[in-house]
Amino acid sequence: MGDVKQQLKDLGVCVIIPTYNNVGTIMQVVESVSAYCEDIIVVCDGPTDGTTELVKNSAIPKAIVAYEPNKGKGTALSMGFRKAMELGFRYSITLDSDGQHYASDIPVFAKALAQHPGSLIIGSRGLQHDNMPQRNTFANKFSNFWFTVQTAKRLPDTQTGFRLYPLEKMGKMRLITSRYEAELELLVRSAWRNIDIVPIPINVYYPPENERISHFRPFQDFGRISLLNTFFCFAAILYGYPSMLVRKIVSRLKR
Repeated sequence: MGDVKQQLKDLGVCVIIPTYNNVGTIMQVVESVSAYCEDIIVVCDGPTDGTTELVKNSAIPKAIVAYEPNKGKGTALSMGFRKAMELGFRYSITLDSDGQHYASDIPVFAKALAQHPGSLIIGSRGLQHDNMPQRNTFANKFSNFWFTVQTAKRLPDTQTGFRLYPLEKMGKMRLITSRYEAELELLVRSAWRNIDIVPIPINVYYPPENERISHFRPFQDFGRISLLNTFFCFAAILYGYPSMLVRKIVSRLKR
């Protein structure tokens, strides 16, 4: 683990953990991540269950971004990215605070980054797991299809929050969305910038339904995602595809 910590430090990688009302799992996640990475940023997105206080009182070294009221995962990610760049990091790994992701997969991200510098590395969960909600399978297939339409690129899992973002290549990308759909926006706009997107296999844990904590609002959030997909389909024609073509031509001319 020590080698991974040093590798991440040398590569300029931090870990961002956005959290809302996850008082029961947040410290377990922070502790597990600290075994692999010393540079942790926790973004407390207006929690009302004592999550912020719990994080602040922890002895584990970390940076904390906290605000009220709750503004959504997209805002939390933007705030985390901003803090990471202020601290001089070039990359950030993001993972959820509900215990779904395994910190033991962080070395896999480090290895992939070493092989694909400057890329956006995205975890791929597959579609067959114990206790995986049926709606997750549908939502993932739905999202994967529209991502391909909007970018001409294929990914096995566009819904996971376990990712490594190339902050320098993304620049000061300002999100137009603020909640769950922001993760889709980040993928599409990164593809339009010709940032390589590399999928890697990861593990995932889905607790039994009676133990599951989710802040996803099926009707509101799925509706927002559908609207975003509609917008991106038009934007792909007017901006996305032309932008990718121009960037590819400029890149070849610079060789």
